[in-house]
Amino acid sequence: MYLERLLLNQCCHRVYCHRITITRHGKLPMKLNLSEMSNVAEIIGAFAIVLSLVYVGVQVKDSAAATRSAAVNDASVAVQSWYLEMGSNRQASDLWFNSMTSPDPLATNDEFQFMMMMHAVMLGFQHSYLLVEEGTLDADYRDSITFALVAVKDLPGMDRYWRQRRGFLHRGFAEYVDGLLLRDSVDTLDMYKRSENGHAK
Repeated sequence: MYLERLLLNQCCHRVYCHRITITRHGKLPMKLNLSEMSNVAEIIGAFAIVLSLVYVGVQVKDSAAATRSAAVNDASVAVQSWYLEMGSNRQASDLWFNSMTSPDPLATNDEFQFMMMMHAVMLGFQHSYLLVEEGTLDADYRDSITFALVAVKDLPGMDRYWRQRRGFLHRGFAEYVDGLLLRDSVDTLDMYKRSENGHAK
């Protein structure tokens, strides 16, 4: 915007300093000399540049808004898809629950599958973190998504995952998660609480 104002001021200055002589009757002279024609061309060209910059500025603003909207939509779809999968796939949800709540690793194949599931979730969270860093996603929206980590931070499965896989994540995001894990515990959802017989309440 500063450049646009500067060019506009220059245009006005040229109009003032090199204005075309008007006849007594308010009409333009029939002929312009080369100097006057050059001044007119410069003025028109400068105004065209200003208008072009204004147009580009509007386009950039609209593009940035569209990018932010797309980022929010992508993050929302990713989170919704994961929760839908956990809610509709009994095998996946059982594996997730058992791995999260078990104080000991599960059988090798099950533990490996859990680690891959957990890492997929963390990569989604990491993507949201990086979008905030580049300015295309609102930090409050990211925090509303990643707050799920605070709810499970004291579960054995989360502890096992973080000790084994922290180094596979972006350093800035890993430090961000470290901060989440140091926050005060929240009342964990009943779905993660086991009854005396070892099943979910």
